[in-house]
Amino acid sequence: MAGTSEIKRGLCIMKGNDIWQVVEFQHVKPGKGSAFVRTKMKNLKNGKVVEENIPAGHQIETARVERRTFQYLYNDDYGYHFMSQETFDQIAIDGAMIEYPKLLKEGQEVEILSHSETQTPLTVELPQTVNLRITYCESAVAGNTATNAMKPATLETGAIVQVPLFVNEGTLIRIKTEDSSYMERVKE
Repeated sequence: MAGTSEIKRGLCIMKGNDIWQVVEFQHVKPGKGSAFVRTKMKNLKNGKVVEENIPAGHQIETARVERRTFQYLYNDDYGYHFMSQETFDQIAIDGAMIEYPKLLKEGQEVEILSHSETQTPLTVELPQTVNLRITYCESAVAGNTATNAMKPATLETGAIVQVPLFVNEGTLIRIKTEDSSYMERVKE
């Protein structure tokens, strides 16, 4: 059990039979009425996101989760395969448990959250950014740079992201995994 003062981003909470992870939170003290914590939580089983207000001083049941580093190997009909960096055991995880599976590159390290009591994987967390090479994009049209124009680009993993017009095929770029958006070119 924990109090509302212990709520922070990433905290896992038991609610019913499901485990929810706090995505955002804000302590609110209105001028009239009692204080509360406004939270946005994500269900780790089905990905549903809900907003909930928790009264100040209320006790919440926390879930014990373990965060372990795994290396992405490959994917096939059985799911995405990862290898533990500690024990070298391999596990297969359904693609629905990964936010942007198209951003996974072979050999990349990720963190897998698993329930401590049942040892079942809950979610796969990619690093905040990944560097990927563009395998295909169309050339920019001369004179079309007056605005913040973007064009689609296919990455080495098969993902398609929007990039600025000045980025060309073969360029190594940095992608923000939170929303699969272009950040910058990477100097080689």
